[in-house]
Amino acid sequence: MPNISGIIKTLQNIMRKDAGVSGDAQRIEQLGWMITLKVLDDKDAEMELLNDDFVSVIPERLRWRTWAGDTEGITGDAMKAFVDNELFPGLQNLDVSDGAGGVNKRAVLIRDIFAGTNNYMKNGTIIRQVVNKLNEIDFNASEDRHTFGDIYESLLRDLQSAGNYGEFYTPRAVTEVMTEIVNPRLGEKVLDPACGTGGFLTSAIENIRAKDVHSVEDLKTLENTIRGQELKPLPFMLCVTNLILHDIEVPNVVNGDSLNREYTSIGAKDKVDVILANPPFGASVSDGVETNYPTQFRTTESADLFLLLMIRYLRDGGRAAIVLPDGSLTGDGVKERIREEFLKVCNVHTIVRLPNSVFQPYASVATNLLFFTKGEPTREIWYWEHKLPSGQKAYSKTKPIRKGEFASLKEWWNNRIENGQAWKADIDGIRENGFNLDIKNPFVKEEKISYNSSELLNMLSLSFKKSNELIEDLKRDLE
Repeated sequence: MPNISGIIKTLQNIMRKDAGVSGDAQRIEQLGWMITLKVLDDKDAEMELLNDDFVSVIPERLRWRTWAGDTEGITGDAMKAFVDNELFPGLQNLDVSDGAGGVNKRAVLIRDIFAGTNNYMKNGTIIRQVVNKLNEIDFNASEDRHTFGDIYESLLRDLQSAGNYGEFYTPRAVTEVMTEIVNPRLGEKVLDPACGTGGFLTSAIENIRAKDVHSVEDLKTLENTIRGQELKPLPFMLCVTNLILHDIEVPNVVNGDSLNREYTSIGAKDKVDVILANPPFGASVSDGVETNYPTQFRTTESADLFLLLMIRYLRDGGRAAIVLPDGSLTGDGVKERIREEFLKVCNVHTIVRLPNSVFQPYASVATNLLFFTKGEPTREIWYWEHKLPSGQKAYSKTKPIRKGEFASLKEWWNNRIENGQAWKADIDGIRENGFNLDIKNPFVKEEKISYNSSELLNMLSLSFKKSNELIEDLKRDLE
């Protein structure tokens, strides 16, 4: 069995020799499209064995085995010319018809992936070295696929330090615990409208497969009920490959902006049973996107619009777990109106408050995990404060949040009592406070770090008084 971790490191070192590839983000994108084609070809080979009538949607000359499979095959300038002039144009203009008047979804996915992908490598000899190294991995071998799953996670974590791509990675411990609590089951429609590299979708797949998938028909049902959408090309490509590695033959993932849809056009046929998501926050939406939403809810803050969108997509009785920053829990004006609507149509039963450093180095803002069901109003909200491990001051890339840290939360979940980490707030108090959901732990006394002018003058006066008393005492002692 190959040392896949070693292979990936070798690949990255080989790419550093190519003058066209600059930085981690480009290396990951370059490695991404090559791995995607290798995975697709290995899957095609598996389908050919199972089905005599199977025909790949990729033309023979563009298939991985044709141009990359032979270690002594094309290289140098010929390889560079083939990739730039034949491979990419061919895949970007792939025939997506199914031969019966419809479209082939697998072909559409491949075309969409390569429409937003670039080949940065300039040296055809180095391209040959990379593909030869990749050929040491067989994605149809369960051991290779399992091992590569862990390596894939490390590639996704690398995105955290690759420019602006860290926003697309949610720590695996967080996605898994949210998924386990919501517990999606076979036949339920699961959606992540900002799916990034597919962390929540693969967590849902693993949760359902472990409990409910016992046949080929079950696997087909699972494939048809997992849905995602992602705007940026690189995470979209990584998400599709991620799902294919999880045996989803044709991932139901769309490359596009979920917010760029008329809010009222989301009808009964679009509704889903489960939403798991970490929508982008701290960014403005594309020009004009806010006009898709009712006048009283229009804003350019992405997290707030995504909250409205997810409420709309969820059916009555549906349940959700999402990540939101502190900024979405407070604020007046449109933010307050959105929260009021949220609490009116959903039972927001639990908010887990996370330390600031969970998403570092991408973001150091305080975040929260919100668990809710749609169809009845909120009457009270339970809060749980997640604490850093003993002796640890912050999370980091080398010391990330770990799933085992949520054991106390899961123990408390079905037997709720107030304690140093848990408290609750009723809707009347929340309403009186402008639907502010940023409710601090009442069991922790916070030092006051800001004062108004009157308080500062009083403190200064008290300080002078104490100084004068000390001076008088000193005089008396000297006398």
